Amino acid sequence: MSSSQFRYTQTPSKVVHLRNLPWECVEEELIDLCKRFGKIVNTKTNVGANRNQAFVEFAELNQAISMVSYYASSSEPAQIRGKTIYIQYSNRHEIVNNQSPGEVPGNVLLVTFEGVESHHVSIDVIHLVFSAFGFVHKIATFEKAAGFQALVQFTDVETASAARSALDGRSIPKYLLPEHVASCNLRMSYSAHTDLNIKFQSHRSRDYTNPYLPVNHTAMDGSMQPALGADGKKVETQSNVLLALIENMQYAVTVDVLHTVFSAYGTVQKIAIFEKNGSTQALIQYSDIATAAIAKEALEGHCIYDGGYCKLRLSYSRHTDLNVKAFSDKSRDYTLPDLSLLVGQKVPGVAEASAPTTGGWQNGQVQTQYAGYGGSSYMYPSADPTGASPSSGHPPYYG
Repeated sequence: MSSSQFRYTQTPSKVVHLRNLPWECVEEELIDLCKRFGKIVNTKTNVGANRNQAFVEFAELNQAISMVSYYASSSEPAQIRGKTIYIQYSNRHEIVNNQSPGEVPGNVLLVTFEGVESHHVSIDVIHLVFSAFGFVHKIATFEKAAGFQALVQFTDVETASAARSALDGRSIPKYLLPEHVASCNLRMSYSAHTDLNIKFQSHRSRDYTNPYLPVNHTAMDGSMQPALGADGKKVETQSNVLLALIENMQYAVTVDVLHTVFSAYGTVQKIAIFEKNGSTQALIQYSDIATAAIAKEALEGHCIYDGGYCKLRLSYSRHTDLNVKAFSDKSRDYTLPDLSLLVGQKVPGVAEASAPTTGGWQNGQVQTQYAGYGGSSYMYPSADPTGASPSSGHPPYYG
């Protein structure tokens, strides 16, 4: 055993410091490693930024010395789950579990949803996940600097502790999340609250103990987050406004480009482009839900430019009527009369292309309506399985 793994010059202590532990090493694993050297009176696990360190306190000093000395001279290293553990004396002489407020057990959990935005995880999904461990009394969701969070109230501390032990660090099942969301990790601590004050039922808060609580109809209408169907899978609430997440942006996507693409399925009323969480997103407003649904089904997963660039990931927005600047680089309101002339203008920097043929994927009525749109080069998804489209010096559109 390499002497570099141990601090011989350190003053011996009843507390042993263990490093390089496997992920989420539990107390039972530490006790199993250390118990043959003496009586263990206290432990502290998941220490450090990577949660891969721990402290073990023996009842007697000579017991700690025995363990450190044994592994310092042994040819067999200390291991947990096949991983070599580094052992040394701690500079503390006892373990003091000064629990932060978030570590003091309570019946209310503070849950942080990592990797998602608030509209990606509905309150019904939260209820479904946590109800697996007992009756959920109340839920309140909100957004803070740490991200999207929720307070989940159980009947007692035991139920809340069981839920935390099982779910902390885990992910919400993929089928309960929107298709474009890769994962949602749960981070939990205990809240100082014991009884949440829920004033009304909405998509942001629920009291499952009071069926007579007033309902906030404004928050429960079209802006409500997706509910769950009978099969437990997410049922997305439709809207006349689409939220577009644009992936693999190698070329610029302007308001005019989006108007060209989405106008192929109906009259676009408004468009707004914005940056969020390091990605480019856009809101596209149609006159009705049916048109938005057709566009979403046709364009989901398709690329604006040939080569797999600027891929569209679409979902329904909670908005129903966008409040945008009439004419700017990032937004457009096509319902205003003085912008009607813009519809006939050619999109700058976009290559010419022929109108879609009957062999392509298209909407007959839409083709008639938009065939003369400023020489638009947006290509309907080709019948050619390679998705090839003609090139004329600019990245051509395709689906």
